[in-house]
Amino acid sequence: MLKLDRVNKYFFRNTQDERWAVRNLSLEVRRGEFVTVVGSNGAGKTTLLNLISGTYFPDSGRIFIDGHDVTTVPAYERAKYLGRVFQNTFQGTASSLTIEENLAIAYLKGKRKGIRMAINEKMREYFRERLAEIGLGLERRLKDRVGLLSGGQRQALALLMATFGNPKILLLDEHTANLDPKTGEKIMELTTRLIEENALTAIMVTHNLQDALQYGNRTLMMDEGEVVLDIFGEERKRMTIQELLERFSELRHKKFAEDRALLSS
Repeated sequence: MLKLDRVNKYFFRNTQDERWAVRNLSLEVRRGEFVTVVGSNGAGKTTLLNLISGTYFPDSGRIFIDGHDVTTVPAYERAKYLGRVFQNTFQGTASSLTIEENLAIAYLKGKRKGIRMAINEKMREYFRERLAEIGLGLERRLKDRVGLLSGGQRQALALLMATFGNPKILLLDEHTANLDPKTGEKIMELTTRLIEENALTAIMVTHNLQDALQYGNRTLMMDEGEVVLDIFGEERKRMTIQELLERFSELRHKKFAEDRALLSS
């Protein structure tokens, strides 16, 4: 489904501040996998998602999605393969547009459209049905502007929009980080349900070590632009947060330095 072959990405190339963002990274994600990614600040987690989405191009290496070489394919063309939900609850939706207008944009992504995007009653009924599944009452608020919604409601809407059309890969970039714990838990329950119901392949960056081991079926730990741990199967099911930290320390000869992750665990 997804393959990165010896991908490198530098920031501030050819300056005194040059640094690796992703270093010689090779990775394969199989169809239907739900992969969680953890690492301290600067480990390369969000850069990895930006390379997959086409926000950044690699300095070297190749990226393949479903067998297609997308290494130099721009983000707007690569979007037909991908759904993405961001940490910032105002990204991924248009605050000035209504709920139904936002849903229509996501619904029609990749489809041929006429000169005028018409929202008909059949589409509205579909939107109501899908919103009702979320359980937040948004199916009764199709005409409300998204800017009026709470952070949790916006993330739920962004999640639903990101799964329209069954994208080949769903990218989740710390999408619960700016929510209170109770709301974040609800969004994670919705995330899991949408991934399972739509049989999606998903990659979730998180700072929460508990979430990294609790959700999905594979956990990657990154450090200095490299994947240093790849945990799955029975090993992952048995692994505790303390064991994960100990494995990291043994491999990298340093302690895992990410206060947010340690506090949330």
